[in-house]
Amino acid sequence: MPALRVLVIWPPQVLSYFNAGHHHLIYSVADYLRRQPEVDQVDTIDASVESRTWKEIGDRLHQGGYDVVAVTNDLDGVDGLTRFLAYTRQLAPQARVVTFGRLSGMLPRLFARFDLDAIVASGDYEPGVAAFVRAVGEGPLTAGALPGLWLRTDGGWREPTAPGGVLLAHDWVMPDVTEIPYHAYDWLYRDDQNKFHGIPGRRELVVPVARGCPIGCAYCEVPAVFGKPERRASVEQTVRYIEESFAGLPFEYVSFYAPTFTLNRAWTTRLCDQLVRRGARYPWMCATTVHHLDAELVALMGRSGCVRISVGVETLAASGHAALPWPKRKGEDAVGALAAWCERAGIELNCCVIVGLPGTTVADAEAAVARVRALGGRVRPTIYSPHERLDPMASVDALALHNRQILPDGAFPEPVERRRAYDIVFGREKHPSRVGERVGKWRAGPASPESRP
Repeated sequence: MPALRVLVIWPPQVLSYFNAGHHHLIYSVADYLRRQPEVDQVDTIDASVESRTWKEIGDRLHQGGYDVVAVTNDLDGVDGLTRFLAYTRQLAPQARVVTFGRLSGMLPRLFARFDLDAIVASGDYEPGVAAFVRAVGEGPLTAGALPGLWLRTDGGWREPTAPGGVLLAHDWVMPDVTEIPYHAYDWLYRDDQNKFHGIPGRRELVVPVARGCPIGCAYCEVPAVFGKPERRASVEQTVRYIEESFAGLPFEYVSFYAPTFTLNRAWTTRLCDQLVRRGARYPWMCATTVHHLDAELVALMGRSGCVRISVGVETLAASGHAALPWPKRKGEDAVGALAAWCERAGIELNCCVIVGLPGTTVADAEAAVARVRALGGRVRPTIYSPHERLDPMASVDALALHNRQILPDGAFPEPVERRRAYDIVFGREKHPSRVGERVGKWRAGPASPESRP
């Protein structure tokens, strides 16, 4: 089998939202491929984050000699895919192209309209892309189909023979921090008005610790893409990655990437104990639910260095609870208690609020925002995106509206209400986060912060 050259790329795109954890998938896939015997070289580009021009993309495609191009897809990143594939077919005609990502994990049939050779439809991204690379190395793609992959052959698209492979946590490859464009992340996180995940002016180390979630929110892609059973890295693996990363680059805080960070209470307690033993010298933050927190756990998290907890409050209106799974049906008393625990522990409470959740009004969303702020919490608003309306036959423009920033058709038809809804999401924030004050500025290390990309 010949040694193969692979490009893993997030194509050029104007991002609707930035969460560094979502973008780490290209580096996890790349590092996993580097461990495969048939792979000689793997290059990575996050063109959306690095502000790469089409000329630069063309240079890389023309000069790279790639056998496989693995291109990511995301919930609202389909609009640039056609142009990227046109460049790839013209400038790297020898390359076979596979796509992987959150949207193909939910709606693989959608991508059958594009000039692709394969679609990762189920399972973890790493084994899906690796299986396709291996098939390319073995010769013409005439065998039919592979687990988790749609394959295009001379006879048309063939669906997977079985579900895609799922990695155990100890087989995950933690991203190589030396190839991630942190200077670009710093720039994207610079303005707290955006309400993005990171802390302005501070450098974030993303640590992926869990995949899968049993809670089952209808507006969340995690169960469809990664499954309901949770898989979680060991505490030892997690702490080792933090220590090695901080020793190599000047990080200032940790962002634990997990759908529901405190779902496994025993694991969370062990991790906090390990961080306390190390002097709580790694400030950190996480996302979880109100249901999976209590006063004792929050206090321990604070002692171990936690500076922000993000929770999906979604709504405080009982009329909206039918649209939520039961662990998220929480009212003002529960959120108020959590706010008090966080205040005592010195932790910033960051509450996600959904505008347009079925069963709720604009006034309900406004009331939730006001109440969270009165409790001293930070608000991250988002617009309800009905995933059940995702249609594989819809136009690319229609699909791009599922970006949680544009109201779906039929939501708040009155202009005044729509204006109020958009004021929540796009209005000027008068209560900026101050959590950066708890995180030290630029630790000493072998590298220094780069300038704007």
